[in-house]
Amino acid sequence: MKVENEGNRIISCHKTGSHFQLSTFNFQLNKGLSMRKKILLKIGLTGYCLLAFYHGLYAQVDSLQANRYVTRATMYGIGYTNIFDTYLSPQEYKGIDFRISRETMRMTKLLNGKVSVQNFFQANIGYTHNRVDNNNTFAGLVNWNYGLHYQFRITENFKLLAGALADINGGFVYNLRNTNNPASARAFLNLDASGMAIWHAKIKNYPLTFRYQVNVPVIGVMFSPHYGQSYYEIFTLGNSNGVVQFTSLHNQPSMRQMLSIDFPIRYAKMRFSYVADLQQSDVNDIRTHTYSHVFMVGFVKDLYLIRNKSGTPLPPAIRAY
Repeated sequence: MKVENEGNRIISCHKTGSHFQLSTFNFQLNKGLSMRKKILLKIGLTGYCLLAFYHGLYAQVDSLQANRYVTRATMYGIGYTNIFDTYLSPQEYKGIDFRISRETMRMTKLLNGKVSVQNFFQANIGYTHNRVDNNNTFAGLVNWNYGLHYQFRITENFKLLAGALADINGGFVYNLRNTNNPASARAFLNLDASGMAIWHAKIKNYPLTFRYQVNVPVIGVMFSPHYGQSYYEIFTLGNSNGVVQFTSLHNQPSMRQMLSIDFPIRYAKMRFSYVADLQQSDVNDIRTHTYSHVFMVGFVKDLYLIRNKSGTPLPPAIRAY
């Protein structure tokens, strides 16, 4: 970048979009203008051009690399669960639920950088008993969600997100006293409608982040035996007609909700959350539900993703492994 006076001309810089152009314009200096004022004029023009150049450069770099900032949270929780499965028993079983989850969120380049991607994994195991406390069940489920949300930025600190998620689930319920059919498998795949609200607030200059999210299965498929049909018939004898059924709101009215708050403690960021996992179905004359209410706590980390498509190893001086 160059600024110089050539007689009655001054060379200056102009910004056009994200580019800077040099142009020359005529400028009639007053004959009485002192050398000091000429030097100050040159310094001021040079400083303005440099400031504008670096501001534009920073904006471009920040826009290109926004998709590399990742928010990751690992959570552990305990709560209450209510399990009902007419394939195993006509009774409800109530007890304790242990849960772990891992979530990552980051922005993408889609739609001018207004779309975020969410990757959410959770697993839980429950131990329950019936009303008269003479039988128990073990239940477990692994759930993975992956999807996109469009972000509507209402204000600088508040935004609404809307999108869709792939919702994959697999698990079991095992009844400790049943002998003929002691276990029931859970396997279902859904496309969920998902919404989220995120609010960044401050209480006496203490930063807090509040989030509410709800996922509702809209369409999917589910594995379910017929009422009274054994798994021996399905997998050994090959009587598998109708064990995979289409599901939607009419036979799988379910919902997952999460309310969380993030807050810093010295150099760490913690998250408290409440999860309401309400799953139910009525397929092949078998009614099931699993209602879980879990309180979770964990840590949140903000990471910067480095892409290494060529597979070149990191320099030994900074490599831990």
